Amino acid sequence: MLLSLGLIILLGLALNSIFSRLRIPSLIGYIITGIILGPYVLDLISPNLLTISADLRKIALIVILIRAGLTLDINDLKSVGRGALLLSFLPATLEIIAIGFISQLFFEITLIEGLIMGSVVAAVSPAVVVPRMISLIEKKRGTEKSIPQMVLAASSLDDIYAIVLFTILVQFYETNVFDFQSILLMPVSIILGVVVGILFGLAMQYLFKKFHIRDTIKVLIIFGIAFMLDFLESSLKNVLPFSSLLAIITMSLTILKTYPTLAARLTSKFSKIWVLSEMILFVLIGALVNITIIGKVGLNFVLLLVLAMIVRFVAVLISTTKLNFNFKERLFVFFSYLPKATVQAAIGAIPLQLGMPAGELILGVSVLSIFITAPLGAILIDQTQEFLLNRKATLA
Repeated sequence: MLLSLGLIILLGLALNSIFSRLRIPSLIGYIITGIILGPYVLDLISPNLLTISADLRKIALIVILIRAGLTLDINDLKSVGRGALLLSFLPATLEIIAIGFISQLFFEITLIEGLIMGSVVAAVSPAVVVPRMISLIEKKRGTEKSIPQMVLAASSLDDIYAIVLFTILVQFYETNVFDFQSILLMPVSIILGVVVGILFGLAMQYLFKKFHIRDTIKVLIIFGIAFMLDFLESSLKNVLPFSSLLAIITMSLTILKTYPTLAARLTSKFSKIWVLSEMILFVLIGALVNITIIGKVGLNFVLLLVLAMIVRFVAVLISTTKLNFNFKERLFVFFSYLPKATVQAAIGAIPLQLGMPAGELILGVSVLSIFITAPLGAILIDQTQEFLLNRKATLA
């Protein structure tokens, strides 16, 4: 495993350096590193490392959520609350429906399998979006209208929404019974996640104010609580549903609200942790890429993805209609809602593991959606932010 980690770090840094000079996001270099070292090309990543890759990707996601919570001032969302709410579910819903129906024109697939495919593909990637929105907040670009804050909050909810729909659709496929209870429990999951996050956040700020604890130890305590929250969600999922992702981000938000000076210091430490987390996350995502499956999916999915992007664009325009955004700013929100990676890597293989006839197709589609949209979205966010989020921009 140590040899694998050494190869990942060295090759990842080398490709990162090359792509940085070409002004291409580093995540592309990391994905390519994973493909090269992964089981479908050179097969140089230890099976032991691949066995725990899901846990490592979850840790990277936790780092992202903690950073997001420590950076996002909830007061900034007051003027764009409606937009954040609509963006959290409308683009994903319309894209899932579009893929569900259109996929039947391109592949031999049933409607329910197409909807499952859509629920896999639809989720926005926090691994790509959140660090870039945090960077925009730090640079004060677009913050006058709370654009990065809105995207950051909405994209986190978007993931939870897509995963819940995926679970419901898979249950329907297996039982042929639509689980309305899961839909009704979704608000319960969200509310409990927020409440649990607030309680832990208040407890930690009290602990950190009461006792002198080094910031490094505080980081470890926050990690420990976050890991426990994730375990708690999986343990109670059949008894009392709650979203550990929301709990983690709310916990961090509570620390920011009640102890802002500490939040600023912790943000700096988690930013450094993210450097390695980002590498591990995207290298392991790249290791999932099966070139042969992508070949089978072919150009049909590319066309399907383009049509789905058009639907998503319309949904973003609808979601931001009544906000004081000009067209350039709404276009930037659309670019921010393009990248897909984290959720697709986490759940893309589940239909295949369940023996679904379209399972291999769904896996190929999920991998290809990562390979196309993660770099594309990252490049568009990075290269257009100065132009599209210009504070002096007028209506286009």
